Amino acid sequence: MDNFTSDISGQQFPLEQRILGASIRQPIFKLIRKEYPNFGKDKYIAATELTRFKEAYITEFLKDESGQLSQLDQQVIQSFKDNKVISASMDNDGATTASVGERVADKVAEFGGSWTFIISFVVFLLIWIAVNMYWLNNKGFDPYPFILLNLILSCVAALQAPVIMMSQNRQEAKDRERARNDYLVNLKAELEIRELHEKIDHLIIRKEQELVDVQRDQVEKLGFLLQKMEKIEEAFKNK
Repeated sequence: MDNFTSDISGQQFPLEQRILGASIRQPIFKLIRKEYPNFGKDKYIAATELTRFKEAYITEFLKDESGQLSQLDQQVIQSFKDNKVISASMDNDGATTASVGERVADKVAEFGGSWTFIISFVVFLLIWIAVNMYWLNNKGFDPYPFILLNLILSCVAALQAPVIMMSQNRQEAKDRERARNDYLVNLKAELEIRELHEKIDHLIIRKEQELVDVQRDQVEKLGFLLQKMEKIEEAFKNK
């Protein structure tokens, strides 16, 4: 296996890890120059060595105004280092089961905000009023002005409101978690896209360098053939 010598550490690395300084993005290149001032565009660095500078650049890029990384940014950087998929870890984290009270609150909120509840409740009110006013001739268990019905409606409203608020709070928590997950995925995707662009640039520059080397080799061979032809012509002339 062919090896090359890194210009920053002097160690031997496989040739496929060789990266030309000209193919490195400018912010990362500046970080390398801070630590190794002699490193230039024509120098070479190994991909494993470049990873350390990429992580340092990403850390500086994600720091907020206070100069600190948020917990979400640290999670993204860790997944970037470990080469893990964020969405898979989020699926595992979101596998928590709701309690009985939370499930009841969700069902009550779902039913209370439906046309089924509205229509059924209107039918109940009409039946209550019709039974007391017409069937029992307003002398039944709840005559006009329906004090018992008002009490029931007040109790339903008093109980239904906090239950619906519990469900809304759970939904808000879910929305915050979705927003957090979207931020993590988008940030990881942006970093991966930058990494992909850098790899493509490196491949293009490497292929161009290989073409230049091939052309130089061909020119040298042509020069050698021309010299041999000139020597042969001189030999014929001398004869």
